[in-house]
Amino acid sequence: MQELMCHTCRNHVLVEKYSPTHTSVQWLADAESACPEFARRAAAGEHSNWIPTCTALRDSIEQAAESGALRSDGLRREPVPGRIG
Repeated sequence: MQELMCHTCRNHVLVEKYSPTHTSVQWLADAESACPEFARRAAAGEHSNWIPTCTALRDSIEQAAESGALRSDGLRREPVPGRIG
């Protein structure tokens, strides 16, 4: 998994891109605390286990994939425990 920063809120996550349509994201902090979009949606009654994505983070991932900064090799790996140092 590769570290990626959201261009909107600057939250860091780990991301793996398996294909143009399949992406895995590992949050390093509680999504409702780290992400303004998740926080707004949670305050409106949704909770992170039911919120499918943050649009700003998704856009940041897509930009990284398009620029080549996020590699896609098609091989699935297990999530990395812990936090980025």
